[in-house]
Amino acid sequence: MTDITASGASALGNRAVKRMGYGAMQLAGPGVFGPPKDRGAAVAVLREAVARGVDHIDTSDFYGPHVTNQLIREALHPYPDGLVIVTKVGAVRGSDASWIPAFTPQDLTRAVHDNLRNLGVQALDVVNLRIIMGSDHGPSEGSIEESFTALAELQRQGLIRHLGVSNATSAQVAEARGIAKVVCVQNHYNLVHRDDDVLIDELTKQGIAYVPFFPLGGFTPVQSSVLSDVAGELGATPKQVALAWLLHRAPNILLIPGTSSVDHLHENLGAAALKLSDKVFARLSGVV
Repeated sequence: MTDITASGASALGNRAVKRMGYGAMQLAGPGVFGPPKDRGAAVAVLREAVARGVDHIDTSDFYGPHVTNQLIREALHPYPDGLVIVTKVGAVRGSDASWIPAFTPQDLTRAVHDNLRNLGVQALDVVNLRIIMGSDHGPSEGSIEESFTALAELQRQGLIRHLGVSNATSAQVAEARGIAKVVCVQNHYNLVHRDDDVLIDELTKQGIAYVPFFPLGGFTPVQSSVLSDVAGELGATPKQVALAWLLHRAPNILLIPGTSSVDHLHENLGAAALKLSDKVFARLSGVV
């Protein structure tokens, strides 16, 4: 059986969670819109993840919309002790599956209550403000003061335990930290997409969790001949090596690889037990 405890644990707010978690985005339909093709299979993946020791699940009520949160509730409620569910707010979905920024205090309040209802909880463990400002939906500078202040107020009301930011620049992380405590930053980062190298080092010193989304490349899977060569030498898959590289990169990195397949779930979780030497880590790091 896969032992995800091999990668150790790291702080997420006031909780220590195993560094290998699970991202629920792929449980929704194509384009993260609509219901899954096989609802029973989606429920089975969630239950298997928790059965294998996963205690950190990433989701959002705009996945579907509402689909993944409702699946999580169906599969896991009442939730086991120690399970941390992290969600995101800051967008809604159009009828054409578009992603529409929703940053006003009213938007965010509605989103928090939607998450509470669909997950079936009285308070959300962690809420990330998903920042969508640029035309390509990548990180873009701009103040988040009004939006993050609104979430801090909902935290004071007891509806949110911890706050984080997603798709954020270093300046936005600093701005958020000036408003309320930030326990995690969730940005695009993997073996070949390394824009956040400096930010990760800063967050490591500050004890703030860094949670890379698209750890395996997302819609453009991570590919490299070096990655494939190392995987062959270690008797692992390239995906496992790419995840193991992230775990080696910094102790505050928490992983949330997503899948709708139990077999792929087992493959991903197996990366927790894969140890890279410093020499192999440096070799992989040289692909960029």
